[in-house]
Amino acid sequence: MTSVPSAPPQRVSGSLPPERSHSIFGDFVEIVREMSGVRDLLQQLVRRDISIRYKQALFGFGWAVLVPLAVVLAGLTVRVALAHAAGRTVTGAQVAGMTVKSVPWAFFVGCLNTGTPSLVSNMALVTKIYFPREVLPLASVLAQTFDSAIGFTIIALALPFLGVHASWNLLWVPVLLGLLWTFALALALLLSCANLFFRDVKYLVQVFLTFGIFITPVLLEAPMFGKKGTGLIMLNPVAPMLEGLRLAIVEQHNLLQPFAAPQGFEFWVPGYLGYCVAWAFGLLAVSMIIFHRAEERFAELG
Repeated sequence: MTSVPSAPPQRVSGSLPPERSHSIFGDFVEIVREMSGVRDLLQQLVRRDISIRYKQALFGFGWAVLVPLAVVLAGLTVRVALAHAAGRTVTGAQVAGMTVKSVPWAFFVGCLNTGTPSLVSNMALVTKIYFPREVLPLASVLAQTFDSAIGFTIIALALPFLGVHASWNLLWVPVLLGLLWTFALALALLLSCANLFFRDVKYLVQVFLTFGIFITPVLLEAPMFGKKGTGLIMLNPVAPMLEGLRLAIVEQHNLLQPFAAPQGFEFWVPGYLGYCVAWAFGLLAVSMIIFHRAEERFAELG
């Protein structure tokens, strides 16, 4: 008797994604095509995230300023103690440097804190209907961008009172902020995917961010760690982005030129710009591929 071949399994419409490509180029084409049709959904998710964040909040939009302000006050306390022990005083440039770096750091922390659980907290959507799930961590990052825009506006108004004035080197600011935004989105995509498979990832992220401020030059400048310590600190991809902002805004330095620390060694080189570009866009490409290929299993993990 001749056996009848069984029919191939049928995909169930609804929460499952369409058939996936098996090439990296095909993955990117699919991502771009799917994301181009969800602009309205993305806007709704961003508005929802912003409204939930400030609904019945005591300080309302003041939280966008209070978090960076807390970072500055903590850093100022540390700097005053160190300066007092060394018999020196804290200068306005040092306060301005901490202020400039506080908002980008708060933005980065906020993106990871909200982006990592974005898939798990929206499982009701993920398991019911298919849409490109990349919009969930992206919406979290965009909502955090709205918060940080308020903080940046306040900081920009305060900097002249700290002795910081405009220069052509401010043109580096959007470049560095764009790199930080891209790097934060890449991590949000990767960590949100990992957190769906391993639910304790969000706790690891919180622990890392709690202590991450001590391995990132936010409260202190990188040269304060010495020549070898500076080299190690600047391996952290966020470090050159923050130090670049300080140099461009406070020191009014052209980042295409090396910059020597007061201790006498060269702590900034133009190569750090390429280093940041490689990390930001390289990690974004890897995260998009991993996220896209793992998407088929998202609904069943709910």
